[in-house]
Amino acid sequence: MTDPVRVLIVDDHPMVAQGIQSILETYDDVDVIGTLGNGQDAVDRATELQPDVILMDLNMPKLGGLSATEILLERRPDTRILVLSMHDSPEYISSALSHGAMGYILKDVPTDEIKQAIDTVMRGERYLCTGAQGSLEPKDSAREALTGREQTILLQLAQGKSNKEVALALDISVRTVETHRKNIKRKLGISSTAGLTRYAMEHGVLQGTGADL
Repeated sequence: MTDPVRVLIVDDHPMVAQGIQSILETYDDVDVIGTLGNGQDAVDRATELQPDVILMDLNMPKLGGLSATEILLERRPDTRILVLSMHDSPEYISSALSHGAMGYILKDVPTDEIKQAIDTVMRGERYLCTGAQGSLEPKDSAREALTGREQTILLQLAQGKSNKEVALALDISVRTVETHRKNIKRKLGISSTAGLTRYAMEHGVLQGTGADL
C-alpha cells in the first residue's frame, strides 16, 4: 500500500480551510498535515511538514499565494501546488500557472473535484477546473513561438543553469542571455524561473537534445 498523499492547506479563511480539511479527511489515501493562514508560514514550514501537494489561496496577508508558490518551488521543486481561488479571470489563472502552479480550481467546485485535482497533479499532470480551462484556450493558441536559439537557452535554464553558466556554455555574453531570457518569459507569459522549468517539463523541452533545437 502506498503512503497517503500529504496535503497542506494554505488559506487565510479558517472556515474554508476547515471545510476542505473535513472533506479530504474522508479519503484514506489523503493525509492533511496542516492548515496555515498565509504564504509566509507555508514557506517557513514546508521543509518541516514536507507536503506532496499544497492547496494555495491567492490573496493572503504577509505573503500572497503567487509569491509563496515561486519561493516554495525554488526550494522544493517536487512540491505540487494547486491554487484554490474564488477568482475565475484568465489573468489570475495564467499568472498562477506561470508562477509554477500545477493546477487551478475554484472554491465553488464540487467537493470531489478537489480530490480529483490532487490525484491529477500527483500523476504529474496539470489540472484546470472547467471554467479555468475554457478561459485559457485563446491565449495559448495565440502564443508566440520561440526561436531555435530561445529554445536552446530555455533548455539550459530549465536544467538549473545560471545566466553566467549559460553564457559560458553557448559562448555569448551574460547580457545576451538576459535579453533572451526576458523574451522567453514574455512570449510564454511566464514570470519565474520555476515557471520556465515547469513549462520545459510539460512541453518535453527537457527530453530534447541540442540537435532537436
